[in-house]
Amino acid sequence: MKRSDALILIAVWEFLTAAPPFIAIVAISVFAFPKVVGPNDAGGIFGLSIALLVLVSFFGLAIGAGVGLLMRKEWGRILGIIHSAFSLLFIPFGTIIGILAII
Repeated sequence: MKRSDALILIAVWEFLTAAPPFIAIVAISVFAFPKVVGPNDAGGIFGLSIALLVLVSFFGLAIGAGVGLLMRKEWGRILGIIHSAFSLLFIPFGTIIGILAII
């Protein structure tokens, strides 16, 4: 069965939105963590750990949704809807594309 053009565009959007969290994960891991690690820096380590957890979750959600949509799986559609709901927060482009993807 042939994939629709809209499905491919939404999957590409999912993969494109996975790039910024990936870059942020690498940047935090390479630059921020070595500066914060120390005996009295528990707050900084905790904050960076929470930031990494959120970024890894968003990255995994985006990649999972893109792969699931390209494979035409039901879980890919559900992850795509969840990711599109989160994309609504990124004004203006995320809002526009999130609305289109949900519709």
